[in-house]
Amino acid sequence: LNHDMTLAEFKFIWYMEYSHRMWGRVVGLAYILPAAYFWRRGWLSRPLKGRVLALCGLVCFQGLLGWYMVKSGLEEKPDSYDIPRVSQYRLAAHLGSALVLYSASLWTGLSLLLPRHKLPETHQLLRLRQYAHGTTALIFLTALSGAFVAGLDAGLVYNSFPKMGERWIPDDLLAFSPVLRNIFENPTTVQFDHRILGIASVTAVTALYLFSRKIPLPRRTRMAVTSLLAMACMQ
Repeated sequence: LNHDMTLAEFKFIWYMEYSHRMWGRVVGLAYILPAAYFWRRGWLSRPLKGRVLALCGLVCFQGLLGWYMVKSGLEEKPDSYDIPRVSQYRLAAHLGSALVLYSASLWTGLSLLLPRHKLPETHQLLRLRQYAHGTTALIFLTALSGAFVAGLDAGLVYNSFPKMGERWIPDDLLAFSPVLRNIFENPTTVQFDHRILGIASVTAVTALYLFSRKIPLPRRTRMAVTSLLAMACMQ
């Protein structure tokens, strides 16, 4: 396998993986050591202690998931001669856990650094908050679908847009049986779903931005929504 790989190419892959593992350990220490120090000094409030414990637990869980994911790529499959690859399910779990950890860390940090604005609970504000939560869930789902694209090399199946080849809906979209299996294991379906979710996410973010312009919001909230739209378009 990979007999044509040069030593330089192998070193590049090895150092990429090694750096990722070392960086993960640095992140773990950056969480756990300061948390233990602040806890011992009594600088954490009771609610914050719960968050800190949850974040440290997520860090450990993330490392465990990473090991579990890599392990799937090293398992021998006697009946398969495919290129060794990690499980797309475990890859999606690893990415999803990382997104949850990052989001929770950012939310915790901002809640400590920035005072919360007291806004009147109007009907429009409630609708905006609900829509923002829905958009967040959609973006999260889109990111997870990207992990399935990466895990199956589904991005190599069709490289034309907006059509997939010569068709809007490819013939092999539901080639696997049972049908539900296509969503997670058929590269064509996985790429198709990721395209649809990506378009839906950009549309949802745009609608969120337009809706937010109709409501009097604090300056930093407007900046956050505008930045979200800019990043969605860039992505």
